[in-house]
Amino acid sequence: MSGPENGAQDGPQDGPTASRTSGTAPDHESAQAAARGLHAPVLLDEVIEALRPERGGVYLDGTFGAGGYATALLENGADAVIAIDRDPEAIARGAEWAGRYGDRLALVEGRFARLDAVAAERGVAALAGVTLDVGVSSMQIDAAGRGFSFMRDGPLDMRMEAEGPTAADLVAEATEAALADILHWYGEERAARRVARAIARARAEAPIETTARLAEVVASALPRQRPGQIHPATRSFQALRIAVNDELGELAEALQAAERALGEGGVLAVVTFHSLEDRIVKRFLQLRGGRAPRASRHAPETTADAPRFELLTRRAEGPGEEELRRNPRARSAKLRAARRTGAPAGPIEPAMLGAPTLDLAAMGLRSARGAP
Repeated sequence: MSGPENGAQDGPQDGPTASRTSGTAPDHESAQAAARGLHAPVLLDEVIEALRPERGGVYLDGTFGAGGYATALLENGADAVIAIDRDPEAIARGAEWAGRYGDRLALVEGRFARLDAVAAERGVAALAGVTLDVGVSSMQIDAAGRGFSFMRDGPLDMRMEAEGPTAADLVAEATEAALADILHWYGEERAARRVARAIARARAEAPIETTARLAEVVASALPRQRPGQIHPATRSFQALRIAVNDELGELAEALQAAERALGEGGVLAVVTFHSLEDRIVKRFLQLRGGRAPRASRHAPETTADAPRFELLTRRAEGPGEEELRRNPRARSAKLRAARRTGAPAGPIEPAMLGAPTLDLAAMGLRSARGAP
């Protein structure tokens, strides 16, 4: 998965041969071979090293894509992998070759916010590892008909699933103020009000139904792009995509679901592509790892809960030079990983994770909480 126009999580489109590597450490050459294809999953070696599938057990890949991580886990010792993806096209592609792994690979169409329920439904009480590669996949970006990219003209869709309101619906129905909030909070667009005003004016003249039209409208409200700068529409497209799919809300719930589903010693590995995602993951692991700072030095001390995770990455890990040469889209990728302790899981308020919360239903979007 990735942030807008920059990252990828994917694997072999034809599917690799089913084999299993034994030993005391992951065979990274096997991992790379297993996942190498038109779309290579980012930070693959680092993810496999953190998850250590040679320990055996059942792992869950919450963002299946083209199967890169799931395949590498199976090739490097996992007993079985449950692979979830909310995109029906990803599941359909994977079904063409998943049979090579027999009952070791289970494909599930759904949202990773329910990963604990998915594992329980398959009779798995404690997962050995969970990996999440957050955002939109390279395949989705490259498919003009999905409407994720301003680089390819297509219908303004942006849905990861095949149902629910599209980005065109949101652009048409949300108030100018609501659009400005979405662009500001989800896209970190400094000129959010100016862009929202331009969208409101343009839609009054004619519906904005294609990615090219939206990109043109956004670019008209911003300074001309200079060499080396991102495209003017980058932040706006990111913001609308996040809103359409409730990506930050799903991520916050998925982290809590992973806490509930992992057994003691199980590992959570999360790859993010932009600051909003990384902030949520970082804050979650700080809070659950017992490293959260006090709100104020004047505030009274409180008794901290027993840590639920042990941090494996003190700082976010990024791709190396070799990976960047192979896949420039990986430049924004960050990996954070942590090991589950024996402390019982518990609830956490989404606001504590620093995630911006907007009333999507009031903006013309069905709440992702109520979507199937």
